[in-house]
Amino acid sequence: MWDQIFASRMARMTASEIRELLKLLDQPDIISFAGGIPDPKLFPTIAFKDAFADALGPDMQSEALQYSASEGYPPLRDWIAEQMQKLGVPCTRDNILITSGSQQGLDYLGKLFLSPGDTALVTWPTYLGALGAFNAYEPQYDRLNLNSNRPATDYAQRAADHGGRVKFAYASVDFANPTGETIDRAGRETLLDLGDDLDIALIEDAAYQSLRYDGDPIPPVLALEIARKGDINDCRTIYCGSFSKTLAPGLRVGWVCAAQPVIAQLVLMKQASDLHSPTINQIAINGVARQIFDDHVVKLRNTYKERRDCMLNALAQNMPEGVQWTKPEGGMFIWLTLPDHIDGAALLAKSLETHRVAFVPGRAFHADGSGGNTIRLNFSLPNEATINEGIKRLGALLRS
Repeated sequence: MWDQIFASRMARMTASEIRELLKLLDQPDIISFAGGIPDPKLFPTIAFKDAFADALGPDMQSEALQYSASEGYPPLRDWIAEQMQKLGVPCTRDNILITSGSQQGLDYLGKLFLSPGDTALVTWPTYLGALGAFNAYEPQYDRLNLNSNRPATDYAQRAADHGGRVKFAYASVDFANPTGETIDRAGRETLLDLGDDLDIALIEDAAYQSLRYDGDPIPPVLALEIARKGDINDCRTIYCGSFSKTLAPGLRVGWVCAAQPVIAQLVLMKQASDLHSPTINQIAINGVARQIFDDHVVKLRNTYKERRDCMLNALAQNMPEGVQWTKPEGGMFIWLTLPDHIDGAALLAKSLETHRVAFVPGRAFHADGSGGNTIRLNFSLPNEATINEGIKRLGALLRS
């Protein structure tokens, strides 16, 4: 019965492989490289206890437990605006919308720009959560390749052939999920040129921007565009940030930084969706961020860098010939490309049965269902002993 009355868009919405794999964490004998999960031992628990106590104190409790503005808690938006300015993005709180995690921002942007049949440009592979967010709005996908000479007219013609037009390009620019790769400055400039040529929005997913371990920081795409055009309100780049990878994912606090006309439309969606993100969570995040953010990020970088280096060394020692992997300068992920005859999903099933190691097969990260011989490994959650044992097991499985 239900299949006959569900909206047609539901046919494009499937269960997240990552969400399903997270259930394996409850099995104590599984070594999991599956989730993109911060280490809970690194959560600033004491700082949050104090922040929530302050929020529920006599001076704040009526505000913390009450309805609030859809745009978000003003002091937190001010702090984010200050941080954006440090990244080369002069803006004010009016350019900031607080969202329930950056995932909600991606959902809103899909809703804002995509009509059925329109085209979204994404990398191959791309963030699985972005595909899930956009799929509900029934787009076509085309491959965003910033290292080719493909002209803007070719993107536009292919979109027209499918009965729509290109609406935006989406890219995770720093230490991307799933590959760990970073778009260099030349690639970011090329992305800006493409946006201008096609007259489209550019969605910059910056969830991992703070987690750089090597190399020099590259200005955000939005900062590069402001350098060209002078004012954020004249820019087409939409920056999506998050506290999930730095402070606490469970509080679900993210933000969108963009031109005021874009923020105004997103606020309308927020009002129609959940009215506003939880006020008390925003107050707590604001208190903790203002107190410890910079020092806490340094701690995360030091720990995750050691784990990344451990996994890279373990891969070099244990992987058989024919397996290749990325060497990320930050973030949480390493991307493996296996010999063509090995399917990542089949390998996972065998791995869970015989070697008790979990990872994410790569096919789900490809909009066209390709990439069957790829897998994603996470290094932020397991400790170094677990990484060494898990990669040893995985290498043995691949050799067999």
